[in-house]
Amino acid sequence: MPVRVQREDFDAGAEIAKLRANDPRVGAVASFIGVARDTNDGERVAAMTLEHYPGMTERALEDIVAQAKRRWNVIEILVIHRVGELKPLDQIVLVAVTGSHRGEAFAACEFVMDYLKTEAPFWKKESTPSGTRWVEAREADAAARDRWTERNAPR
Repeated sequence: MPVRVQREDFDAGAEIAKLRANDPRVGAVASFIGVARDTNDGERVAAMTLEHYPGMTERALEDIVAQAKRRWNVIEILVIHRVGELKPLDQIVLVAVTGSHRGEAFAACEFVMDYLKTEAPFWKKESTPSGTRWVEAREADAAARDRWTERNAPR
């Protein structure tokens, strides 16, 4: 299962092309690209620094991908997450899912993002005009994750 945590940018088109290359089973590709914005909570953001624990973060992402693959009939899932300093417009994360059918691919992609936002060990620090601040977890992210309870699993 392809999971990468890296400082370097990624080419989403090239990554998705590699993920589905030469696999005639693939009838759908669902993807999400997260991008750094220039505001958060009404304040300008000049940069965001993403920190992680090497090894631990990759294992957490691999576990999220494995959960998604158990829940939905998909072919492959790719997660690339950047760390380090990111400026507005920089890509942060790519989640791409291949499957035979769009419904399963869409659901798995959304599940991975919802769990990534709440369960993956990343810490965000924003640089704003009033100084730096750590970004707190959002209740909306936890609510999005919680809707995927086992009783709502597709199988």
